[in-house]
Amino acid sequence: MALKSVFRSLSFISASLALVLMLTVSGQAMSQSVLIPSPPQIAGSSYVLMDPKSGRIIMEQNSNERLPPASLTKMMTAYIVERELDEGRIRMSDQVPISVKAWKTEGSRTFVKEGTRATVEDLLKGVIIQSGNDASVALAEFIAGSESAFVDIMNQQAQLLGMKDTNFENATGLPSPDHFSTAYDLAVLARAIINDYPENYPIYAEKHFTYNNIRQPNRNSLLWRDESVDGLKTGHTEEAGYCLVASAKRNDTRFIATVMGTSSTQARSQEIQKMLNYGFRYYESERLFSAGQELVEAKVWGGESGELSVGVLEDAYVTIPRGSRDSLESSVDLDSVIKAPVQAGDELGRVKVSLNGDVLVDQPVVALTEVPEGGIFKRIWDAIKLFFVQLFQ
Repeated sequence: MALKSVFRSLSFISASLALVLMLTVSGQAMSQSVLIPSPPQIAGSSYVLMDPKSGRIIMEQNSNERLPPASLTKMMTAYIVERELDEGRIRMSDQVPISVKAWKTEGSRTFVKEGTRATVEDLLKGVIIQSGNDASVALAEFIAGSESAFVDIMNQQAQLLGMKDTNFENATGLPSPDHFSTAYDLAVLARAIINDYPENYPIYAEKHFTYNNIRQPNRNSLLWRDESVDGLKTGHTEEAGYCLVASAKRNDTRFIATVMGTSSTQARSQEIQKMLNYGFRYYESERLFSAGQELVEAKVWGGESGELSVGVLEDAYVTIPRGSRDSLESSVDLDSVIKAPVQAGDELGRVKVSLNGDVLVDQPVVALTEVPEGGIFKRIWDAIKLFFVQLFQ
């Protein structure tokens, strides 16, 4: 009976290895070449096309070049307001006092009046839809006490999001010598806006907003031209040229496109449309694993249970050429020996997914359940079995 128990353990390990091999070779028999043309030429200083789920870059040029972002800056202003809302420090209904500085801020405006009050909701819509510089300053002062203090928060938040080539000097995007960002960093910010605070994201798709009896349109003309586009923000100064960060969703795939330094409002929309059409035509987003999904069962030694459910804590997405789903190759590499006690969340190995040799996913696999340590006799017996298993290996 003892030898049968040992061989059963060997059979369990062999089955686990077989599963790994099965995952590794899945789809190889159906592998085929997917033909994709070169990306279109884009008339802008820099640009990038990103999948916000996987983070994959589909096309880019000079995407890390530091350039003036103009009113694309207001995406960070709005993001911080949304964070404050989410954490309960402010409410949409809060009344914000309008200072002389906010009222006098030049450039695009929501037309708030000095000495009055406006709700956070109205000012947030003024920032996002109308690109109001006055609304941006009013919110900055309300949250941080002054615009300069708010700028400190903006730069700290940029670092937390991984925007390594960004520095803000104001909450509006008005020209300033050391006020800069990149197409890539702004795509990262757009990704955070979409993923972190989805309850507020519909504001970016609103086509008009009226404040103080003045109705203004959203400056993102793609909202009228492409029904799949639902955000995000335009920008323009003489120094920056015409800039746009836009996002669109078709079926289960979403892309973020950023272009900086185009020649006109028409050009920025046209170039973004070319990027989005290319992405949707030739690529798709796939969720391979869901958070909490079991991938394999692992053998546990010396525990109350001899088996353990192993999976992932986060959703895993890939962006792949259309028609290449069956060519994905996956493998799960577990620790060779897993001993109790095991806590839920303990890292036990990694799962990798590749396409034609390029690794698309490489993330940890963890224990989905806990396995307490077994009694003394169970631990001794498992130690004996493990000795023989390792001897045969």
